[in-house]
Amino acid sequence: MDITVSGALSGPVVTLVDDDANVREAMGNLLNSVGIDTISFASGRELLDAALPDRPGCLVLDVRMPGLSGLDVQHQLARKGIDTPIVFLTAHGDIAMGVEAMKAGASDFLTKPVRDQTFLDAISRAISVDLARREEAEASRKLLVLYDKLTLRERQVLSLVVTGALNKQIAFDLGISEVTVKLHRSNMMKKMQVGTFNQLFGAWQALPHSIRAGNA
Repeated sequence: MDITVSGALSGPVVTLVDDDANVREAMGNLLNSVGIDTISFASGRELLDAALPDRPGCLVLDVRMPGLSGLDVQHQLARKGIDTPIVFLTAHGDIAMGVEAMKAGASDFLTKPVRDQTFLDAISRAISVDLARREEAEASRKLLVLYDKLTLRERQVLSLVVTGALNKQIAFDLGISEVTVKLHRSNMMKKMQVGTFNQLFGAWQALPHSIRAGNA
């Protein structure tokens, strides 16, 4: 198995998958020259069998390789729930192939030979997407921890507050007094660590859909 790891193992990492060792080396050297760590594999199967580090970054996949093609790898990663951005780089691409890759979520589809700056720009965009995705996921995780601290009644009040319902309406819907609604609302806002309706609504929108749909 041809696996090469380079860099200081911190910060973003780009995973290169190409059956041409010269291409892997050239891409790796280019990325390393601008301070980006790389991991390289000679085939899609090696990538799928490997335990990759949990670091922000992207994948660079050749489309046509012996065994699994780059598109095959893309589909298998999707089935595993791995949504790391993918940049396709190929000498044998066509419009239909590019459309298929982009529809399946690819970040970019580049054709060899590609200018160094064009390649680096594509990598930069893909890494930015992954960083944003990870930040969003972490924010959602933290909000879920806060939401889990709410009592059942506080959750009910929250789900009604974000619809714009007034305390009087919430009291009627839940069959409790308006004073009790105000108490639950105050406690809920403190636990969710928000001070305004807009902040609360933003936090609500960041929670998993199953919660917002009333299934959790």
